[in-house]
Order: sequence, then structure tokens, then C-alpha cells
Amino acid sequence: MSPRHRPWEEAADFQIGLRPIAPDDWLEGGEADPAARKDALLAAHRGLVWAEKPDSRAGQAEVLELVEAALGPAPRPADLPPLPNLPPLYAAARRVADDLCLMEKHDDQWRLTALSLSAGSFFTAEEVIGRSLAELHGPVTGFADRFLVRVQRIFEGLRPELVLERRNWTLLNSAELHTPSSAPIRARIGEIETAQAGAVLQLRVERQTLRRLPVTGGALFTIRVWLASLSDLADQPERLAAFARAWRGATPQLRAYKRFDLYDDLVEGFLARSLPA
Repeated sequence: MSPRHRPWEEAADFQIGLRPIAPDDWLEGGEADPAARKDALLAAHRGLVWAEKPDSRAGQAEVLELVEAALGPAPRPADLPPLPNLPPLYAAARRVADDLCLMEKHDDQWRLTALSLSAGSFFTAEEVIGRSLAELHGPVTGFADRFLVRVQRIFEGLRPELVLERRNWTLLNSAELHTPSSAPIRARIGEIETAQAGAVLQLRVERQTLRRLPVTGGALFTIRVWLASLSDLADQPERLAAFARAWRGATPQLRAYKRFDLYDDLVEGFLARSLPA
């Protein structure tokens, strides 16, 4: 099976890469019951997956309206008790596979004021709530110098009818969507048998969207994580060759940021066994 998205075929460096899409294509779906997954995480790890600023409820409510406009009102079986009063952003997040991040402008800075984060890649909700665009992207090598001003302009220029999409990727030895910390995952790299690398290593793709909230003026950033094993490329020589070019051609800055060096031996062993001679 081919991975749903393959951004490594498009660029060998970190790119903003935002492109307009049709509003009808905003949400991809693909998960039968996201509420079950997210509710379990909220009950067990609330601070990791949910955070909000006290003055964000109006923007949250507008997000819920957008989701309901796209999907219709949430169905509720008559034999189930009503849900407790939920923050509007979390009520919206239960409807979709995506993580939802509300950005609003305060003190002339775009800041994260509420988020439902069920598939965070090495960060948690309590760590990032309230951060500005610059602070959120601080770990990305060279972001401030190369991209920050452009991203700020994109936020300022968003129009209500415009939906933007970008895709990002990395590779991990974890098939879990919820990965708040890198330490336990990277600690297991040495346990991977070389012959099993293709099955264990996961291509982790983030499909992200950005759109304006027309009433409150905020911006909604969504993150939908898709996973596919590296071995899914083994029977597609052209796509596997494209991955090999991206892996080997990634810039030093990108390799350092994503710690590709930790997986080099495993990936190269897989490629040696899988690429046509």
C-alpha cells in the first residue's frame, strides 16, 4: 500500500510549501471514531493533549461552527447520556482525526490560545500554549532567519474563503500517533533487528491546513498525522528510489533537526535490500 501523502518526493529541505485547496477538501477524514481515541487520552493525560487560554472561548466556538458546517451536527444516540460541557474546540476536535490549534493575535503577536493535541510529534499542549509563532518554531533550524517573516505575512494576509495546505514528514520507530516525548522512542532504536527495519520504521506525515476565522479574526491550524511503514514502499521501485534520494539528499540542517542520523544504518540496510540492483 502506498502512503497517502509523500512529501519527500517534493523537497529535500524544510519548506513552507503552503498551497490553496478547495474548502470542500479541508478535512480528509479517514478515522471511524476519533472521539474514542481522543477521549481516552484526555482522561489519562489531560495536560499533554489539551490546553486553553481563558479568553479563547469565542474563537473556539467559531471553530466548532466551521467543523459542524463541514460535517453536520454531531450525531448523538438517544440512549446515551448528554456529554458534559466541553470546551468548544475540544467538541470540534472529537469530530475529526486532526489536531486543532487556535491562533489569535495578542500584543501584536500571533499566539496559540487553545489546542487539542492527540498526535503531537515530541511536544505537549501544556508546553506550547500561549507561545508565539517564533517560539513555536524555535526548534526548526534556521526558521527565524529564513521563514518567520514570511509565515507572519501569511497569517496577516489570510482571507476567510482561503484554505491553505502543506505537508511535512519524518521517520520514527513508532507506530503510535501520540508521541509526546522522543526519549522512550529513540531509546528503542538499538533493539531493532536490521531485517525488521522496514516493518518497524514508520513514515510519519503531517498534513496541515490553515484558514482564517472570519468572525473572531483568529486562525485555525490543523494537523492530520498519517503513518505508513517504510516497507510499504518496497514493491514500488520508483517511489522507493524517490525516498532514497530524499533521505540521502536531505540538507544537514534538516537531518540534524529530525535526527535522521539515528536511523541511517537501519534505513541504508533496508534500501540495500530493497532497491533494484
